[in-house]
Amino acid sequence: MRHAVIVLIAVSCLSVFAPAQTAEELVSKNIQAKGGVEKMKAIHSVRMTGKLNAGGGFIASAAQENMRPNLVRQTFSLQGMTAIQAYDGSAGWQIQPFGGHKDPEMMGEDDLRDLLLAADFDGPLVDYKDKGNTVDYLGHDVVDGDDALRLKVTLKNGDILYYYLDPDTFLEIRRESQQFIRGSIREHVLEMGSYKPVNGVMFPYSLSEGPKSNPSEQTTTIEKLEVNVSIPNTEFALPASLKQTPRGEKQ
Repeated sequence: MRHAVIVLIAVSCLSVFAPAQTAEELVSKNIQAKGGVEKMKAIHSVRMTGKLNAGGGFIASAAQENMRPNLVRQTFSLQGMTAIQAYDGSAGWQIQPFGGHKDPEMMGEDDLRDLLLAADFDGPLVDYKDKGNTVDYLGHDVVDGDDALRLKVTLKNGDILYYYLDPDTFLEIRRESQQFIRGSIREHVLEMGSYKPVNGVMFPYSLSEGPKSNPSEQTTTIEKLEVNVSIPNTEFALPASLKQTPRGEKQ
């Protein structure tokens, strides 16, 4: 009994004097786990294609293209129709045929929030100070019964992201977002898994997302992921019908 007490005291002392992890250290470990900042920044473009499953037999083709510094294009195809959302570095536009909008239209500031997150090529944690983001470590948490390390990222625009890192690999397994829109809060959950290396950088090949009440509302399985592919700027550029003349009128 006395031996057990001594061991317990020793363990307690070790936990007291063990250095606490900081947000800065966890961000560094996360970046290193992905492959390191040099390998990450050696990638200048990414093309992902896969299948989106929204349940009930609803399966569509999905794709995303990213190019430095902050260009993104997302497509969603089903039954011969393709929806597009794209950001050209300064403005967002979309085509939503499933909602009866077959012509290109500009995206409003509120609708653009999620697309701007997708446009951040390396993610909000890389160079977060230069981007105007702040990061706080909130300690341990639990995700689907597993231990996780929780980071709070406050973006420059005031929106908040909660990242949950695997304590063994330091890779993201979950991201919760809180977007503050006209006095209300819009919450969204993204779960990431099945990481694989491409050009020495780890990418998640399984993505489940949805509102906080149903975080697995839809799941995307990446079937092919290519990096440093040639993508013309026209893929992201505003369609001619949305471009402005010097007087501010549409062409």
